Amino acid sequence: MTELERRYARWMTLFYPADDRRKRGSELVDTYLALAAPGRRRPSPADIADLAAGGLRRRLRTAPGVGAGFRLAGLLALTTASAFASWWAVLEVLAPREPWAAQRGAGLFLSLGVAAWALWLLAAVVHAVAPGRWFRRAAVLAVLVTAGVLPAAMLTGIFRPPLSVLLPQVILGVVALGASARHRWWVRLAPLAAAALTVPVAVATEPRLGFNGDYYPSAVSALPAAAVTLLIGATLLALGLAARNDSGGVWALLILLTPIGILALIPIGAMLDNTGPGQAIPPEWSSMATAGGLVAVVGPALLLLALAATGRRSADGRSLPAAATHCPTCGAPSNSA
Repeated sequence: MTELERRYARWMTLFYPADDRRKRGSELVDTYLALAAPGRRRPSPADIADLAAGGLRRRLRTAPGVGAGFRLAGLLALTTASAFASWWAVLEVLAPREPWAAQRGAGLFLSLGVAAWALWLLAAVVHAVAPGRWFRRAAVLAVLVTAGVLPAAMLTGIFRPPLSVLLPQVILGVVALGASARHRWWVRLAPLAAAALTVPVAVATEPRLGFNGDYYPSAVSALPAAAVTLLIGATLLALGLAARNDSGGVWALLILLTPIGILALIPIGAMLDNTGPGQAIPPEWSSMATAGGLVAVVGPALLLLALAATGRRSADGRSLPAAATHCPTCGAPSNSA
């Protein structure tokens, strides 16, 4: 075995499930060797990325319940994103009543964020009436517009929502792409219902939350509250489904750990900054960046570890007698197992 072949085999061991390595490991390694440039001693970064993507796809397909977990996580993420879109839309509409709001340059609304919130509300409607391809298009558009608010504000100088508000919406939106048309019609109404119920709550709590032309006084309480609510809801669903031997809820919880952490960036950053959560002054940018980095590493790492553990358990628990119930020559059923 050459050094390059040995290195490909090591990467294959890291990324692919054991069953795939036994059945197709040599074939995959030979394919990469045939495509490698002459004289290469190490796999190229592109080959390593391709191995990682292929191994992840195989683990996602073979892990029991992971597909249902992505669909459930998508529904919960879309419901949360829709509720926030409604909440921030109320802020956008109510804040410009103040005389100084015109100085922000956003016309009838507070900031450029109103375009993103409108698209998220549209995505909730589309999910209810035309799920599937049309919803995914609407959700992708909403994600792109939300992510584009920051560069648009830099180019125009118009006021925008803070990054601590835009980033959770983008992450929730990416997870929401997993929402499926397989859900029953009344389940698909959940995001739209959450958005509708949020409007009177936001209007009623406006004086207490201080809708005074700045997102932060509301974000400092609303975002962590949503993180706790989403964590508790996903945990209860995971326990309930696990009692029925359904692992979809556990996968949904693991998938949602990253959005939950992003929603809790302000209190996490405040703890790292030693200012304490709930303060009127935002944490330092370095603390927020550190908190975001931790969440971005820990959440996906736990999901990947769970996928790896599931693949190993499936390989260890595979049924050998089932494979011996067919004749090895003609493939006909055999009773001599």
